[in-house]
This record gives sequence, structure tokens and C-alpha cells, in this order.
Amino acid sequence: MTITPICDRELWERACAGDPESFGAIFDRHSRAVYNFLCRRTASWAEAEDLTSAVFLEAWRHRSAVTLDRDSALPWLLGIARNTAANGGRARRRYQALKERLPTPSPVPDHAQDVADRLDEERALVALRASVGRLPAHEREVIELCVWSGLDQQAAATALGVAVGTVKSRLHRARRRLGHDLREYAPSCPDRRVIAEETS
Repeated sequence: MTITPICDRELWERACAGDPESFGAIFDRHSRAVYNFLCRRTASWAEAEDLTSAVFLEAWRHRSAVTLDRDSALPWLLGIARNTAANGGRARRRYQALKERLPTPSPVPDHAQDVADRLDEERALVALRASVGRLPAHEREVIELCVWSGLDQQAAATALGVAVGTVKSRLHRARRRLGHDLREYAPSCPDRRVIAEETS
């Protein structure tokens, strides 16, 4: 049994109705002919590939204005290709000028490593919080103010309503208590590094 292929007109009507697969079928059917035409016009395979993409992008944008010739979209596509090739020099110059103005893109980060690092930091932070949570309340307060919140000892003293010397002695004792526990954890938590440096 012979299956009659769907004509361009029907595919195009489906594409205009919002069916991208029908437009894909048009592309599959005619892209080689468009590419060959552009190869001959430009004498450059690479340029022909770029322009072929531009032709079909333009065709998609103006799909409602297609003019079919005996149910074939190829003549209309080649007309777009001709205009695209003629304008290619100006388009390439505009593209190159824009490219030169844009900053060089940064390398794409390794998201898998980033996720792993963040999980490590979260685990270290949980362990650190547990260790700090075992401190007496008055020592935990100075760690939270001086180390986690970045206050100096005078500001912490004002916040707590105590003398600066009291904050200093509490902070010293807290650092001594935390020193052993902190050395057990991977040094991935920024807070831990601050405390570890001060306990060494």
C-alpha cells in the first residue's frame, strides 16, 4: 500500500495552526535544497548552514504570509534564501559589531560540584550549630554576636549589657570549648574557619 505524502500546503496550514512538527516536516523536506542554494550563492558551507537556519527562522516568523507554488513551499523558501544571502553581509557585520561590544561570557560553572560543596557546607554548619548549642547560654551568645554576626567585643558588650572584659572572657572560654569539636568537622563551613583561626 502506497502512502501519499502530505503536501506542503497541508503541512503549512497545520504549522500556522500552531503545530511545530508540521513545520519540522517542511524543514526536513526542503532544508537540503535551501542549503545547496545558499552554498552556491556564498561558496561557504559554514555560512550556508548559518543562513539556512536564518531562512527557516524567517519563514516561521512569516508563516502566515507564505505563497505556495502548486502546493510547494520551496520557491517561497528560496526567495527568502535569496534575500537572506543578499543581506547576509550587512547582517554579519551587525552581528560582529554586536559580538565585539558584548563581554566575553564566563565559563559555565560545574553545577554538580557546586551542589556537592553546598551540601558539605550545610553538613558542617549543622555540626557546628550542634557544637555551639552545647555551650552555656552566655558563651553561645558571644559566639553568635562576635563570630556569626561579626560584631566586635565592644558592640557585643553593648548588645548584652555587660562589660567588655566579660565578653572577652566568655569568648575565650567558648573558643577553647569549641576547638576540639571544630577540628572533627571538614573545614568547609566559613563560620568554622573563623572560629578555628581564633582558637589556634
